Amino acid sequence: MLLSVLFGAIGSGYFLYGRKQQAVVPLLCGLVLIVMPYFIPNAALLVVAGVAVSAIPYFYRI
Repeated sequence: MLLSVLFGAIGSGYFLYGRKQQAVVPLLCGLVLIVMPYFIPNAALLVVAGVAVSAIPYFYRI
């Protein structure tokens, strides 16, 4: 439950940043991070996927 809140908060930050800066990559990663905890019940898999999606805007910039 705590991981869902953590990745949801990170996703909300990415979403707001992407919307304000009109950047597609952070916007989409934010949406994925917000929705992802609903579909991944395993905590270990959620951490791996959450860290991977959180790192995408850092390495992939448009």
